[in-house]
Amino acid sequence: MRLLANKIFLALSVLSAMIGLAFLAWILITLFIKGLGSFHFNLFLNDLINGGLRNLIIGQFILAGLAAAIGIPLGMAAGIYLQEYGRGKYASLIRDLSDIMMSAPSIVIGAFVYAVVVVPTGGTSGFAGAIALAIMMIPVVINTTDNMLSLVPRELREAGIALGASKYRVILDIVIKAAKVGIMTGILLAFARIIGETAPLLFTSETSNYFSLDLTESFPSLTVSIYDLANEPEESSRDLAWAASFILTVLVLIINLTGRFITRNKD
Repeated sequence: MRLLANKIFLALSVLSAMIGLAFLAWILITLFIKGLGSFHFNLFLNDLINGGLRNLIIGQFILAGLAAAIGIPLGMAAGIYLQEYGRGKYASLIRDLSDIMMSAPSIVIGAFVYAVVVVPTGGTSGFAGAIALAIMMIPVVINTTDNMLSLVPRELREAGIALGASKYRVILDIVIKAAKVGIMTGILLAFARIIGETAPLLFTSETSNYFSLDLTESFPSLTVSIYDLANEPEESSRDLAWAASFILTVLVLIINLTGRFITRNKD
């Protein structure tokens, strides 16, 4: 009876995995067929107003890069505090809040930034979009840093202290160095997540058909433009949306594979 139950559960697990992989393959195949059919090199040379994607790709990287510049230091500092200094209920509360933030719907974060940044400043802006993405990135970096530092053997810390090093030097020179590969992998995965986000940017940065580096105005965004183009009645706009989706998927895939590659080399 026990063997039969094991076989049934094994069969159900394999079936579930195959169904999940089949849907993933369906999405990717559709995306690659439609995206490659609309893909051409001039997309990288022209802005959206001229039928290209150059301003959108650059704008998306600027938004994600600025969000990373805000989110990585804050997330790492919080993760270091939790693992090296935080104790008791206060640290548990911060971990619980971080978990809640990590599972919060991105549209809710966009609405929050709209209320506290966009409305007081009088309009959408690149800064508001970057803040929304940073809020999404911070809990992921906190969780990654906290978990990776917890894997560093306690003996390494004790050896540093025994040699006369101060605690912050032990953290910077020993603990973080020992966990840097895992932390870097988590940061790459967090970056891959925010660079593909649309919902928090709909309310905060919107998008623009023109090339712009002015973060105080509506800022060009690849993901928001995909949403807009997909709703256009013209066939050419929808083709452009497929090409943009294909490029975005490839970018996210490269970032994810880079993270996996780093992790594999660590092992």
